[in-house]
Amino acid sequence: MRMMMKVSIPVEYGNKCITEGYLQQSVMKFVEKFHPESSYFITENGERTAMFYFETKDASEIPSIAEPFFMNLHAKVNLTPVMNLEDMRVGVENALKNK
Repeated sequence: MRMMMKVSIPVEYGNKCITEGYLQQSVMKFVEKFHPESSYFITENGERTAMFYFETKDASEIPSIAEPFFMNLHAKVNLTPVMNLEDMRVGVENALKNK
């Protein structure tokens, strides 16, 4: 299932994580393990925020995905199932068939 994960890092702890390398290490370990199809880095509500789009096989992967960000960066983590355009097209066609 395609997921979007939003990771928001508190400013003060994020400053420490950058200077000590935790932020960079945490992001790169995630990228190397889960190979997101895209990664974006923004500010949201005044916090450093990353958004990753990736595939997951099973809900049992969620702890290994989220816990490093919770533990290493004191981050807020939100995981949301998402669709691309083709997923939406097929889903809507199937919904119309089952009306």
